[in-house]
Amino acid sequence: MQKKLFLLDAYALIYRAYYAFIRNPIYSSKGLNTSAILGFTNTLVEVLEKENPTHIAVAFDPTTPTFRNEIYEEYKANREQMPEDIQKSIPYIKEIIGAFNIPIIQKEGYEADDVIGTLAHKAKDHDFETYMMTPDKDYGQLLEEGIYIYKPKRSGAQGAEILDKDKICEQFSIERPEQVIDIMALMGDKSDNIPGAPGIGEKTAIKLISKYGSIKNLYENINDLKGKQKEKLIDNKDQVELSKELVKIKLNVPIEFDTSNVKRQHPNEEHLTRLFRELEFKSLTKRLFQKNLSKENSESPIQQSMFSDSTEPVSNKASEATLETTEKDYQLVDSREETQKLVEKLKSLKEFCFDTETTSINPHEAELVGISVSYKDNQAFFIPCPKERESSRNITDALKTVFEDKSIRKIGQNIKYDILVLKNYDIHVKGELFDTMIAHYLLQPEQRHNLNFLSKKYLNYTPISIESLIGKKGKNQLSMRSVSMEKLTPYACEDADLTWQLKSILEKELKDHGLWELADKMEMPLIHVLINMEENGVKINVNELNAYSRELKNELNAIEEEVHKMAGVEFNIDSPKQLGEVLFDRMKIVENPKKTRTNQYSTSEETLQQLSDKHPIIGKVLEFRSIRKLLSSYVESLPKLINPKTGKIHTSFNQAIAATGRLSSYNPNLQNIPIREERGRRIRRAFIPSNEECVLMAADYSQIELRIMAHMSGDENLIEAFRQNLDIHSSTAAKIFHLNSLDEVTKDQRRKAKTANFGIIYGISAYGLSQRLNIPRKDAKDIIDEYFRNFPKVKEYMDYRISMARDKGYVETIWGRKRFLENINSRNATMRGMAERNAINAPIQGSAADIIKIAMLNIYEELMKNSYRSKLILQVHDELIFDAYKPEVEQLKEMVKDKMENAYQLKVPLIVETGTGKNWVEAH
Repeated sequence: MQKKLFLLDAYALIYRAYYAFIRNPIYSSKGLNTSAILGFTNTLVEVLEKENPTHIAVAFDPTTPTFRNEIYEEYKANREQMPEDIQKSIPYIKEIIGAFNIPIIQKEGYEADDVIGTLAHKAKDHDFETYMMTPDKDYGQLLEEGIYIYKPKRSGAQGAEILDKDKICEQFSIERPEQVIDIMALMGDKSDNIPGAPGIGEKTAIKLISKYGSIKNLYENINDLKGKQKEKLIDNKDQVELSKELVKIKLNVPIEFDTSNVKRQHPNEEHLTRLFRELEFKSLTKRLFQKNLSKENSESPIQQSMFSDSTEPVSNKASEATLETTEKDYQLVDSREETQKLVEKLKSLKEFCFDTETTSINPHEAELVGISVSYKDNQAFFIPCPKERESSRNITDALKTVFEDKSIRKIGQNIKYDILVLKNYDIHVKGELFDTMIAHYLLQPEQRHNLNFLSKKYLNYTPISIESLIGKKGKNQLSMRSVSMEKLTPYACEDADLTWQLKSILEKELKDHGLWELADKMEMPLIHVLINMEENGVKINVNELNAYSRELKNELNAIEEEVHKMAGVEFNIDSPKQLGEVLFDRMKIVENPKKTRTNQYSTSEETLQQLSDKHPIIGKVLEFRSIRKLLSSYVESLPKLINPKTGKIHTSFNQAIAATGRLSSYNPNLQNIPIREERGRRIRRAFIPSNEECVLMAADYSQIELRIMAHMSGDENLIEAFRQNLDIHSSTAAKIFHLNSLDEVTKDQRRKAKTANFGIIYGISAYGLSQRLNIPRKDAKDIIDEYFRNFPKVKEYMDYRISMARDKGYVETIWGRKRFLENINSRNATMRGMAERNAINAPIQGSAADIIKIAMLNIYEELMKNSYRSKLILQVHDELIFDAYKPEVEQLKEMVKDKMENAYQLKVPLIVETGTGKNWVEAH
């Protein structure tokens, strides 16, 4: 029997796990970032299950300097401090490794790769096959017969990559693995601060060692080289030799190889279960420790593979439940009698889950292919709907009564889409709603919320992929209508079944974490409001946009001519490559311009903004891009999005995107139309009432975030200014500039105070304020100091929020909405500063989002109850837009103002400004 030893490079795998989740980190309910812990543990479990090693150990780097630091003080000097989230994770990871009864090996003075290299070569003498588990290519130098690199699989890859000596030689175009040392010595390593030879990159290093075989032979034949390459190698010979010593992995670490110490042991299940419960690794607990219900076998397949002494690899599929491995009762309901029988059952229930299968992701265009329902775990029913409307009406009419029954709660995943689809078939879903997507968003706002992710996270279940039914996106993708009932039924039933199962888990978590009221009283009822708004749609003046399109194209042509004249050459301004060459090679507007990873000049918006004072051409290029974006994003695209049936644009509102709780809109995004610029206002002018009997009405909260700041901080001066209905910016200016009355405030002083007022909300620094106001940093600091002297409780509020965030890992809005702040205790000043600004601002911006949502709910209820002909059609941050029936305008203004101003009782009055007009701009 072949002995298999796995040696894991701990920190390499931990960092890999941490950064794999960097865009969507995973947090426990206590605010602990568990990304690195979960990622490392999953990798460890996968190796134990899939590769079934007979022997295993994990190597850690020591916390003290190593021999390399003695050789070269600057070794790893440039490395950033270990992220705090990883530091917090290490004790847990070590405890998990210990609970698996896997030895941790660490040797003072030596790094993990030295320990692993030494053990791997000692193990060879004991007839082991040794797998060094790491993503680092440095280990390539160690490969020989019986010693391999085991690189964990990347996202989307089929499996791990195993490298032997032949593969590493092929990769580096060398004859022997130890030549990797020479290649790395020449090219150096910025991350470890290994100098190498300046100007010699990986490709050149490979080419040189491939040709000369070694650094020694290269220098013996140095006269074969020419020019700067020769000079650099000669001038830096000592540096290259030093680098070779640094990159070479030691094989003589004073450490014993005792086979009994690294022999795989049975894990401590009780200890692991307790740890996983504390870390809230529900799926992992279920995966490893769920008991097989069969009386014939007391251990599940996973337990057999994980905990038995068998050395035969066992398939990992058993660890992830799928349709094939789970007993399900999925039924096709394709007759009138069966449909009616199902309807009668649904009528008797307090709640059920449903999902639709359609021909399009646009609910206003989608045809219904079928409806699936579930009201019991692992059971679901699929009712197909034929393409012919009359035939499908027989089915939808049968379902209409149960869907429109207000006493039955409806459950779904992104249920708004399904309700909009059913509206096309004259089914108006009523009653309470529960959306699993929104529930998870409230629990973990910065994670993903799709059904696949939630099923794997909470149910340890991998759903059928839609690609297996209709193929990948593209011109060859099939329509759901063309999928056979044999395939479609289990797919559709599974969606409803999984959503039903997730509901009970997520509902409990919402209650356990104090988020139930936010879900039940605000977010779930709001779905009905958004459905109504999306269905109402908004009308646009196509002629206005077409005329504006011609104007903007003329402006683009004129700017293009100016740019070409300044550059002295014609080129494609839209091409980053050509633009970079013109600005930095031809015009040389700066020395040492910034470059991208592909070694092209950076011409990003941020880069050009920083160079805007270097040459007038930069401002013209930025203006050109701004106009081009307006054209493509709005002026030319909006007319194409008009629904031919309604003659309107129907944007989609998303509740589960912005972590602050704000709504977002897409297809098209109507919340990002620039309003401060005349060009943006011209676009808004194209938004018009639905017909001649209506006008557009806008209702906008006045300075709501500043008012929330006054409420939350309790600052008397700020509260008093709002209660007296003073101009808040003039009032602030009078205080910080020591003026006797508001009449003395100049426009410039008001502007500075206004910038300070809004900047303080976002935790602005003296440097940031100086940049915005274009004043010296000292003057900006003086303004901030005076602000806090006059509004002391604002500073107290800011300090309090940051302190609470550090303790809890999150902040909350007035309604208890949570915003997790993973970097609030970071030693990295930039990351910590950003988290601190969010700690100050998120409760304010999130509370503003909460307030307008409550207002929308109350307004919608009033519109429905009193049968208004006026309609709520848009929400843009602190503003609501109505298609107002002219005879109702005054009544509507009064009602809307009342509902918005009384949505929540602050310590200061909420003020709403309303206006009407024949387009969106005039309504302000």
